[in-house]
Amino acid sequence: MNHLFSGARELGKPFARMRTAGARAAADWNTRMLAEAADDTRRGTRWGRGALALVPSALAIGALGTALAQGALAANFSVTGEPFTLTSNGVQGSGFGAIVNTPAVGRPDGTTTTNTAMARVGFASAGLAGLCGIVHQKIAGVPYSLLLTGGQKVTATPPGTFTTDIDASNLYIQATELQAYGPTTLQNAVLGQSADQVTVAGKPLTGALPGGFGLGSAGGEGGSSIKLHGLNATAYDAEMAGALVLPDLKIKVVPGSATTC
Repeated sequence: MNHLFSGARELGKPFARMRTAGARAAADWNTRMLAEAADDTRRGTRWGRGALALVPSALAIGALGTALAQGALAANFSVTGEPFTLTSNGVQGSGFGAIVNTPAVGRPDGTTTTNTAMARVGFASAGLAGLCGIVHQKIAGVPYSLLLTGGQKVTATPPGTFTTDIDASNLYIQATELQAYGPTTLQNAVLGQSADQVTVAGKPLTGALPGGFGLGSAGGEGGSSIKLHGLNATAYDAEMAGALVLPDLKIKVVPGSATTC
């Protein structure tokens, strides 16, 4: 099964508290951009006028980074009303489950909509072979990208084999599309299980409806397991309800619409 939920295109307050250092860094960056925009010197892409629009996302990502740099964190990564990309060289997880639901998706104006069907995928325990998160946004109509990376470098062409270096527990991804570019191995799984019967870490997945599509466990120790080569997800939410241990964290902003980290 090379494509998991591929083509399901019909089928996110990030963080409660900021570290002082993270907030100061974002504020200093914003001040520099505004100063450059005010001196009438042309420097190519003009980030300054729209710099204030960057602050909420930059602070959110910075808060996550500050906490993750200390080791482990329970966190939620989302961008209101906008999908983002998560890629990895591979994921290996146990206690796996998935359903189709219609979650409330935030809009930039503060309202929500529930008319987009998505796959909610959960892992009681997961190991990732590197992580690359890409958020696309615009400042004054000019595109830029926020890149969050950790662990080994995620390659455009996934390796044939992989070794995990990021540990996560109670990991959930809400995605319109989730693909694997190499062989996918499912064990002890039931395809087509009623969504309300699918559990991850002993709990049902949010938004599950009786009779809805579900991919769950056939029972037995550890539940179902999955191994994905070359994960690529278009997601609205990535929730680490347990802990995420992310080595070598890097966060940066680059001009344009990046497609790789």
